[in-house]
Amino acid sequence: MDREKITLAGAQETMLATLWSRALDSRSDRSILKDAAARLAVERIDYDFAKTGITPVMAAGVALRGLRIDEWTRDFLEQHPSATVLHLACGLDTRVQRLDPGPLVRWIDLDYPEVLELRDRVIDRPDGDYHSIASSVTSERWLASVPDDRPTAVVFEGLSMYLREDDGRRLIERLTGRFPSGALIFDCQNSTGIRLQKLNRPVRQTGATLHWAIDDPRSLESWHPGLTLQEAQSVVDMPGIEDYPRSGRVAMWIMAHLPGFRNIGQILRYSWR
Repeated sequence: MDREKITLAGAQETMLATLWSRALDSRSDRSILKDAAARLAVERIDYDFAKTGITPVMAAGVALRGLRIDEWTRDFLEQHPSATVLHLACGLDTRVQRLDPGPLVRWIDLDYPEVLELRDRVIDRPDGDYHSIASSVTSERWLASVPDDRPTAVVFEGLSMYLREDDGRRLIERLTGRFPSGALIFDCQNSTGIRLQKLNRPVRQTGATLHWAIDDPRSLESWHPGLTLQEAQSVVDMPGIEDYPRSGRVAMWIMAHLPGFRNIGQILRYSWR
């Protein structure tokens, strides 16, 4: 089979670093995410993944972050077995394959048209009530096409920091205003992470730019009546850190004790009704 050549750049190209991280993790004897679909997708792509600069420690971090978001999404589906999952900026994330949500769940992946076209060529579409929407996340037109008849989990990974705060706020206000109840599950960076973005090799290599820092996750609660922060998990002390390579465990311990670095990256879970 001919492999797919990549023509993406900027923020879109960073999704290849994330995909490569999950594939590397899947090859480890102590794999955190066990993402066989990511490994298969990598085999179908013609790209020099070495230039992402991803190390085993970085791959473990990406896998652990993905695992926590998967767990929180699974929790929501256990409480709402016929819910909608709206996966924004899905990129080449194989979350729907990992969770295998079953026929009662409506799953919607959203990303730019060129990303979804690549996705369909390198990732097998799942069975069940699965749909995709080709659009920019910040467009105000696509949301009307998503039915509002079920509790809805809105999931996004590696997106918030690429948005400007005004765009992020409008997005969250539209989402929470559209659906009568649901959950927001996503990752973010604080001001330290945004300020030090040039130390993030995938961001630097692709020429992408990070914008939106979230220093106080509770500040978002004022954006919609009933929006409540349920949990904020720092990436430097997530359950599962003990499975990092030793150098990674040491780095996380140091960051956890440095001002500004303790919450340099967080995974957030909100609910509203």
